[in-house]
Amino acid sequence: MKRIGTLLLAAALALPLPAQQFKFNLDYLEAKASDMVDISLNGSTLQFAAKFLDSKDPDEAQVKKLINGLEGIYVKTYSFKNEGAYSSADIDRIRTQLRAPEWSRIVRFKSVEDGETAEVYVRNDDKKISGVAIIAEAPKELTVVNIAGAVDLESLSNLSGHFGLPKLETVPPARPKKLE
Repeated sequence: MKRIGTLLLAAALALPLPAQQFKFNLDYLEAKASDMVDISLNGSTLQFAAKFLDSKDPDEAQVKKLINGLEGIYVKTYSFKNEGAYSSADIDRIRTQLRAPEWSRIVRFKSVEDGETAEVYVRNDDKKISGVAIIAEAPKELTVVNIAGAVDLESLSNLSGHFGLPKLETVPPARPKKLE
């Protein structure tokens, strides 16, 4: 899942993100999952949490600044005991909520070796990006992320490792091989 996270972060860094008001209906997956984590942080909760960040620490100050523009962070992760516990139809129900003309997929990653897939969708509103949704699938895990509110996606990487979001590792760019 680290490879997927890096890809999603790279795609997200290229976009500005104004406010969005949208929550996914994923209740049907809860009955199929062996474990479920539901993180729903609204604006006031985020503002409260930001008070515990140290403004003197450069990293925490940057995260605090980013949080001030957010209206919410919503993350749902479902773990399954067996592969195949959720189906393509289950994922299609999520995708149905991300239909055009408001939403469009900008990134799709698939690893045949690992069985992992990730998709990034953006919400267009009056020729502006007004939302981002991420679906990350693995054989025994499914994660859906929705971040609401005005945020500079260039700063979004600073949220990784905070507020229930996974810590994303960055991958250094490949260097060309020298010809001998």
